[in-house]
Amino acid sequence: MHFLCTSPSLAEGQARAFSVDGLQLFGVRRQGQVYLYRNRCPHKGIPLNWAQDRFLDDSASLIQCGHHGALFLIESGECVAGPCDGEQLQALGCHEDTQGVWLKG
Repeated sequence: MHFLCTSPSLAEGQARAFSVDGLQLFGVRRQGQVYLYRNRCPHKGIPLNWAQDRFLDDSASLIQCGHHGALFLIESGECVAGPCDGEQLQALGCHEDTQGVWLKG
C-alpha cells in the first residue's frame, strides 16, 4: 500500500490529486468515504483537472472533466453526461485507517 495523505487533508466534498510511482490519480471524499480514480479522461486520455485539485463541478456532486465538461458519478466513476457517456473512470483500491488514506496495490 502507498500512503497518500492524512484523513483531514481530504475534507468532505473535496478532491485532491496524487502521484504514486508515475501514476496520476485523485481522491474524492463523499459522505465520509474516499473514492480513488486514475486521473485520466476516458474520452481523450488526458488529465481531468483544469487546475490543481479541481476535479468537481460547481455543486461538488459530480466529477467534471475540465477540458470538455464530461460528468462522472463520484461513487462509481460512470460518465453520465458528455462525449464519453456510458464509459467509466478507472477506479483504484483505497483503504482508510487512523493514519490516513492509502492506495492499495
